[in-house]
Amino acid sequence: MLGNKIHELRKKHSLTQEAFASLINVSRQAVQKWERGISLPDCDKLISISRVFNVSVDYILDLETRDPHQEFRVKKEIQPSYQALHWWEVYSTQLSIEYKQCLDEGKDITKLKTLMESIQALETSTYKEQLADTLHNMILNTPYAPDYPYNEPDELNLIYPLTKHDFHYPFVKLSPNVLKSKIKGAWMGRICGCLLGKTVEGIRTEELVPLLKETGNYPMHRYILKSDMSEEIYSKYKYNLRSRCFADAIEYAPSDDDTNYTVLSSVIVDKFTDRFTSYDVAKTWLEKQPKSAYCTAERVAFLNIAKGYLPPETAIYKNPFREWIGAQIRVDYYGYINPGDPKKAAYMAWKDARVSHVKNGIYSSMLIAAIIASAACCNNVKDAIYYGLYQIPQTSRLYKAVMKVLKQYESGMTCEKCFESIHEEYDEHSGHHWCHAISNTCVVIASLLYGNNDYAKSICLAVQTGFDTDCNAATVGSVIGMLKGIEYIPDYWTAPIKNKLETSIFGIGIVDTKYLVDITYKHLMSYSDIYK
Repeated sequence: MLGNKIHELRKKHSLTQEAFASLINVSRQAVQKWERGISLPDCDKLISISRVFNVSVDYILDLETRDPHQEFRVKKEIQPSYQALHWWEVYSTQLSIEYKQCLDEGKDITKLKTLMESIQALETSTYKEQLADTLHNMILNTPYAPDYPYNEPDELNLIYPLTKHDFHYPFVKLSPNVLKSKIKGAWMGRICGCLLGKTVEGIRTEELVPLLKETGNYPMHRYILKSDMSEEIYSKYKYNLRSRCFADAIEYAPSDDDTNYTVLSSVIVDKFTDRFTSYDVAKTWLEKQPKSAYCTAERVAFLNIAKGYLPPETAIYKNPFREWIGAQIRVDYYGYINPGDPKKAAYMAWKDARVSHVKNGIYSSMLIAAIIASAACCNNVKDAIYYGLYQIPQTSRLYKAVMKVLKQYESGMTCEKCFESIHEEYDEHSGHHWCHAISNTCVVIASLLYGNNDYAKSICLAVQTGFDTDCNAATVGSVIGMLKGIEYIPDYWTAPIKNKLETSIFGIGIVDTKYLVDITYKHLMSYSDIYK
C-alpha cells in the first residue's frame, strides 16, 4: 500500500509528518491522509517524495521489476567520505548556525526551526545533505519579519544613500618619509598583533585571565612566552598550550590567515590594479592558496567558486558564516594604499568582501579599511573611527553596536566596564558570537579607544578580552601602526619576527617585510587618487 510505503520511508529517516510536509510543500494533514490511505499524492508530489528519499517512483509504488539491468527500488549512491571533510564544508552540520544567522538578519525563520533541528539531528550522509539543499532553497525564499528595524543592503548603490560617504575630510597630503613610516608601522603593527593573539587563539576568558595572572602578564603587557610555560601549567588548562606559537620560539612570523590575506591583497592589486573586481578576487583565491588556507565563510566561498558560482552568490550559497569576521581581516591593504581616502578604501574593501560575506560582514570590512585610511591622517584614533563610520549604513546593526561603544567611552565608562558590556551582549562560548563580525568589531573599537593611541596597550586589550584574539589584535595593531608610524612601535614587539613573514601564498612563501613596505608604497603612488 502506497501509504505504508510513505510512512515506512518517513520513519526510516526520522522525519516528523510536519517536517516531511515542509520538504515537499504540502500540509501535515495531506501527509496524514496519504499514510492512512484516505488520499493519494499527485504525480508531481510522487516525484518530490522520490527525490527527498532518494528512491525511484517505482519503489514507492511497489512496481518491482525482475530485470536486473533496469533501475528499480533504491538507487545506487556514491557518497563522499564525510569524515574526510571539515565541518565547515558540510552545510547540513551547520544548520544551528544558519538558524541563528537568519534570526540576526531578520528572517521570519521560526516556522522552519523544527525542520532544521530534525535534519541536523540525522546522521551525516548524502541524504542529509540533499534535505539541507532543499531547506536552503526554502531559507532563501523566506521573507523578512515586517517589524525588523534594520536596513542592510549588500549592493553599493543601495549602501551609499544610508551613509555619509561624500563627507569632505579635513586631511592634508603626507610627505614620502611619513607615508613610508606609516606603511611600515601598519604592516609591523598587524604582524606583531597577530603573533600576540595567535598564542591563545580560541581560548575563553575563564582560562585566559588566570593564565595571564599566573604568568605575571595581567593586565597584559607583553607576549605570552614559551619560557612562561611549565608542565604544571600545561596540564592545568583545558586549552592546549603545548602546540601553540610562542614569540620566543620562532624564527620569523608564522603563516596566518590574518597576514596571508593582507599579502594576497597586494598580489591582487599588483595584477589587476585598483580596478580589480570581485571576480578577480575569487579567481586569485583559487590560484594562489590551498583550500586549507581558508576558514569558515572563506572556505565555503572557495568551494563555491570551484563549483562555478560567481560573486556575490559565492557568499550566499549554503554559507551560514556570511556575517562572521573573515572579510574584516582581509582588507587592511586597501587602507594602506589609500591614506586620507576612506571612501575609496571602503569601496575596494566592498569589492573584496562580497566574495564571501553579506550585510554586516561586508560593512565591518568597509569600516576597518576606512578607519585605517583615515588613521594615516588623524591625530587620534577616535576621529579615525568616526570617519570610518561615515562609510557604512547608519541603519545597520554594526553601526548601532559601534556607536554604543563610542558613547560608553565618551560618557566616561571605565575600560573594564566597557569590555564587560561586550561580554554581556555577546556570548564568547557561542561559536556564532565568538567569530561574528559585530562582536569582534566591538572589541577592536573598544581596544583602540581605551588603548589611548598606545600600540602595546591597544593590542594587549584586544587579546586579554578574548573572542578572536589574533584577528582583533592584528587589526588593532594595523590601525595604531598607521596612525603613529613605525617609530612608535617598540623594538620589543618587532624583534621576534626578524623582518620576515611566512605566507601560504603560492610563489611567495617567506617574504621580507621591506618588500611588503616597498610594494605597498608603489601601489599607493600608482593608484591612490590623492597621491598618483
